[in-house]
Amino acid sequence: MIEVIKSYLQRLKGTVRDLKTYVKFASRGNVVEHITNFAKPNLKLVLLLHGFGTTRRSVSILEKRLRDDGFDVFSINLGGFLGRLNTGGIDELAMMVKDKIASLADRYNLGKLAIIGHSKGGLVGRYYITMLNGNEHVHTLITLGAPHQGNWWAILAALTVVGLVSKSLWQMMPHSRFMKRLKKTPIPADVYTVSICSDTDGVVSPNLAKIDIPEGSTNIKNVELHGYSHTDYLIKRGVYEVIRQELRAYLRTNSDV
Repeated sequence: MIEVIKSYLQRLKGTVRDLKTYVKFASRGNVVEHITNFAKPNLKLVLLLHGFGTTRRSVSILEKRLRDDGFDVFSINLGGFLGRLNTGGIDELAMMVKDKIASLADRYNLGKLAIIGHSKGGLVGRYYITMLNGNEHVHTLITLGAPHQGNWWAILAALTVVGLVSKSLWQMMPHSRFMKRLKKTPIPADVYTVSICSDTDGVVSPNLAKIDIPEGSTNIKNVELHGYSHTDYLIKRGVYEVIRQELRAYLRTNSDV
């Protein structure tokens, strides 16, 4: 019994640490430097989507690493509570992504791009490619600790004052109508989809982060790592090496991208 309590307290401590890091990231706001040249030929374009309660600055370390490796990276201000914290509905944010990509595609010869979504951002990316024909513009979706099976923490959070300002908390509850619909809608076969999770993620455990893979499907993959927290996906080099490997694996076999 004592060991069970100790284990629970350790997981709770990790969760509190993750939440404190989220607040730290959020305080930096959505002001980012716009340095991607969308008119550049041979773009290796990557869109980063940040998670619940955070801002674009939460993905700044990941963005820098991708740029250093030759990728062209951009993000979207997903707005939300106080105009900057990501609390909006997943379907509404996916529409925002659709409008942004459509606008860029109208102005530039983009070709297809990759989306990397952290936590809730991964669900936004999944909704976009499955519900809004995003596969027309996306070749790869990589999610980092995304609750593809829903998240039990969302139930607790929704019962607090946060639930009053966040539609997405109700959407992310396991067995919600939204999650059932998202899970039942097939991921397009032309989008290489990878869910990266960790056995020590105190916010979204592997059993909640892994995507159900239909029999015979070859474009969907679950990758379980060891020893990373929910925010580590954005800052730890070991996770980045897996992200880079998955991006490059696709690009090596699709030279037209």
